[in-house]
Amino acid sequence: MTIPYRTRRVCKRIFSVLLALSLVAIFVLMCWLLWLDRFLVYTKDGAYLDFSQSNKLLSGELTGDTEPRPTVSIHYGDEDATQNGALQQINGFYITEEDIAAPQSSRTPQETSAQKIDELIAKVQTLPAGTPVMLEIKNSKGRFFYSSAVGSQRSNLINTAKVDALIAALNTQNVYLIAKLPAFRDYYFGLNNVPLGLHHTSGRYLWQDDGGCYWLNPAHQGTLTHLAQIVAELKSKGFDEVVFSEFCFPETSNILFDGDKDAAIQSAANTLVTACATENFCVSFLSDAYFPLPEGRARLYMQDVTAGNCETMAGQTGLPNPEIHLVFITPSHDTRFDAYGILRPLESN
Repeated sequence: MTIPYRTRRVCKRIFSVLLALSLVAIFVLMCWLLWLDRFLVYTKDGAYLDFSQSNKLLSGELTGDTEPRPTVSIHYGDEDATQNGALQQINGFYITEEDIAAPQSSRTPQETSAQKIDELIAKVQTLPAGTPVMLEIKNSKGRFFYSSAVGSQRSNLINTAKVDALIAALNTQNVYLIAKLPAFRDYYFGLNNVPLGLHHTSGRYLWQDDGGCYWLNPAHQGTLTHLAQIVAELKSKGFDEVVFSEFCFPETSNILFDGDKDAAIQSAANTLVTACATENFCVSFLSDAYFPLPEGRARLYMQDVTAGNCETMAGQTGLPNPEIHLVFITPSHDTRFDAYGILRPLESN
């Protein structure tokens, strides 16, 4: 049966109209979802919409739990390292992703990870109260190592329940608990929040580094709100300090960004310290070069520095009190590091 020409033309017009209406509906739905995202608030119990936050987000104020927690003492020798909120030199340990994760070749990764963490818990239980301990809680892929309501991605090589038990043990031991995580290098969050990412100069897709990771735009309000939500969650879990690594732009000329990159990084640091640091919570940054610390409760962390260069590096930071505000992360037991803050592997303790 042959369909008349006029009928075919009418059907084509109807199809074209329906297709246009469908595209408009999809566009409106996407805009609506992006608009709702500003009202999405994460807590340790889940996520919910809070329309009362709109004025704060539009004005550039970050949300987050900023209520002061009870002071936790950090001991360096016989000194109380808090001294009514004033930062003092720290001397403690660090726990890396490698320390808690099973090897890629493991046939029973969850059991292997659990065994490694149980050994760490046994060591934690021997630490004096107030000992600083830094724990990596997230990697650059965006996988969280503990039970987080902010991010859903987990590593299959890390036993999340055991990491929760490790955090609980650290709190029970009353250590000064420090969280370390990448700030702007985050594959999964970038993948799921394309408008917040750094785009390739072609403008057609997000830029990826050699490790296949996306980077977030440090100048975007949504990026800083996301980091502030992570900090709020860490406070609720008993952490006393957060250290942001990858707090920079990637070293490439293939990203779209109009503006002064150094100024954008400094503005982001100032915003996070102002929004998240309190008398009893410190917001710090890991850098391998000069990084001007914002005013407030903050430290500068450095790693991969040799003992022979530590004094030179300390002088180049321009910090007025590097022995307090500078912390070296190193496996070395060279005593030249001891003039400054120092964190060494808990595994070697």
